[in-house]
Amino acid sequence: MQILGDRTRQLPAPPHVVFTSLTHPGLPCARPWLVLLDDEVPPVILSSHEPHRVQWSSLWPSRPNDLVDLELSPKDGGTLLRFILSTPDEEPDASKLGHMRRRRHHLLFADLRFSYGQ
Repeated sequence: MQILGDRTRQLPAPPHVVFTSLTHPGLPCARPWLVLLDDEVPPVILSSHEPHRVQWSSLWPSRPNDLVDLELSPKDGGTLLRFILSTPDEEPDASKLGHMRRRRHHLLFADLRFSYGQ
């Protein structure tokens, strides 16, 4: 298994709130944050260990064996969220890899926001 990307972000919400959002991104009471592009599909939860770890299937049908591991740790009343993109396959070409990394960055740093306390 090779790592294609590894990024960490601190979020103000506690791990149990982040975990719920990662495992149920479409809850009616939640702010929609998992906005998919045309070349993406909703992830399937392959495994989870509440509130510390979630593993998603690939977001990209063209890369079905890729995995998204999300590791959550408490930090300063919030959550340190680590997003690891890995694959058992060959690394994609530079253009595709760049796209995947940009999407990972966008999901972590732009889309994944929480209305903590609501």
